[in-house]
Amino acid sequence: MKPDFSPPAVKTASALNVQKYPPILTPEQEYALAIELYENQNLDAAQKLVLAHMRFVAFIAHGYKGYGLEQADLIQEGTIGLMKAVKRFNPHKQVRLASFAVYWIRAEIHEFVFKNWKIVKIATTKAQRKLFFKLRQAKAQIFQALTAEQAEKIANDLGVRRQDVLEMESRLQLNDVAFEASDEDDLNAPAHYLTAQDSQNPEQLLLNSNTQKHQQQQLHQALASLDSRSLDILQNRYLKEEKTTLHTLANKYGVSAERVRQLENKAMKKLKTQLQDSPD
Repeated sequence: MKPDFSPPAVKTASALNVQKYPPILTPEQEYALAIELYENQNLDAAQKLVLAHMRFVAFIAHGYKGYGLEQADLIQEGTIGLMKAVKRFNPHKQVRLASFAVYWIRAEIHEFVFKNWKIVKIATTKAQRKLFFKLRQAKAQIFQALTAEQAEKIANDLGVRRQDVLEMESRLQLNDVAFEASDEDDLNAPAHYLTAQDSQNPEQLLLNSNTQKHQQQQLHQALASLDSRSLDILQNRYLKEEKTTLHTLANKYGVSAERVRQLENKAMKKLKTQLQDSPD
């Protein structure tokens, strides 16, 4: 026996052109399609359920037009939420699909708004996201900065601190600025006063990188030409954080400190000669 559904409480937005959407399903038609999907995984039934509720998605998306985002993008994201809801919908729960899907539709639209409304994210936690939308709704009735009393009232209504309300308000008032000015006379664009750490162009940076790699290869080749004792002396004298003394190396190799100094100088001259004679 089919459950007795009550009509969905969905308003119609006059600003939307609903003629392009399929007809609204009757409770009996919706239930039959939902059963077909739930019990038989019929994808055709899922498609019909999605298409029949597209006007509902458009109506919800229309409520987010104040964020300056494309309506088509909002509807697209809401449709993703609708499809997730259709996949999870259980017709035996005796609830209309529209009532069940509204959470999923709004969740996808909210996520899209957070990612695209501003370059810098202004709400990251669940509490901040809730405060973001609630505060924007409250601010729609107030055309100036919040007073202490207004901030306190909003904080009490939402169950957050007054400081959280004031902080979120300051974030909402920040605007993204283009790096380059659209008008040559606009001197406030960051491009006029933010300089790159390295003013070299990509070609020069690549050339410098190749030159550095070439010099490193030359140095490795020159070091490889030294005998093991000379190489060890240079490593201990120049390539370690704590420089090894001449006397320590003299004791290691059983020679005088003066002999170690001579070997060091000889190895350094050989390195310089090979680096100068190597082709560029």
